[in-house]
Amino acid sequence: MPYDEGTKGILSTVGGTPLIELERLLPGLGSRVFAKVERFNPGGSIKDRSALSMVLARIRSGDLVPGRSTVIESSSGNLAIGLAQICAYFGLRLICVVDSRTTRQNTAILRAYGAEVEIVTDPDPATGELLPARLRRVADLVAATPDAYWPDQYANPLNPLAHRTTMREIAEALDHRVDQLVVSAGTSGTLGGCAEYIRQSGMDTTVNAVDAIGSVLFAPPERRTRLIPGHGASVVPRLLRAADADRVIHVGDLDCVVGCRQLVRREAVLAGGSSGAVVAALERIAPDIAPGSNVVLILPDGGDRYLETIYDDAWVYRHFGEVSHLWKEPLATGTAPALVDIAHG
Repeated sequence: MPYDEGTKGILSTVGGTPLIELERLLPGLGSRVFAKVERFNPGGSIKDRSALSMVLARIRSGDLVPGRSTVIESSSGNLAIGLAQICAYFGLRLICVVDSRTTRQNTAILRAYGAEVEIVTDPDPATGELLPARLRRVADLVAATPDAYWPDQYANPLNPLAHRTTMREIAEALDHRVDQLVVSAGTSGTLGGCAEYIRQSGMDTTVNAVDAIGSVLFAPPERRTRLIPGHGASVVPRLLRAADADRVIHVGDLDCVVGCRQLVRREAVLAGGSSGAVVAALERIAPDIAPGSNVVLILPDGGDRYLETIYDDAWVYRHFGEVSHLWKEPLATGTAPALVDIAHG
């Protein structure tokens, strides 16, 4: 089923991604584990849903005019690629503000779609983070560009609105029996949209939000450089509702690497960094999952954009040392991420 019945061409394939069962990831769990595999969106990630929602509504309202308007957004990669494909289809100019962590492959994809790419290399002097610097650059560009539109994925309600559809697809596939949902949090669009659908449908689902150590979303940050983008944030999004998460699991960069390597080794699923974070979180909450549960992981993107980092042995060794035993064996005690329980809001 397409994400939006009114779309045509390549954009008609946004949404309707497969839900697959992972039988080998955690053998002996006593529950069924499913994965919503978002790499099958045409731009390669779950961000296609948000991008289409935020752009299509403005085109339909007449606020975005093909051939005249300019879309300007900050992104670590996936949202930018989703926007680039959509803007190319509709004939809209796109300026993407990325940072030095964005891979060469991602910037090449953006330029192939015709997007203009600005790379921010100097972090915000107050926080040491790149995201606030990116957002300032976007604001400057919007002010200087006639007929500009900033989707602002951190504040735009059309972002979480897109993910009510994500959760609806999951719920319908499992006859609305989803006991545990494990979802990474960044802009909080996916988290908020899924949680809203769960509330409106009266589902008895525990929502597990996966955040990065060093992120400001759910806890005071530890001062550290995060290597893997896609989950966590250095600014608190206006969209964030802490009560959307029943439980929060904080993961580090090594957890993401181990989770990704476990996923491809056990299930032959090549997934991206946030998916590794979700797998690591599942390992941590496994003792609390009631036997016979349906557990759903949302895997935001594929691993082909992480071949120079997470799946590159030399990169992993350079940052973490010799750790290959962690994915050749079950996840070792002591590598699991920290868990924070949040009361139902």
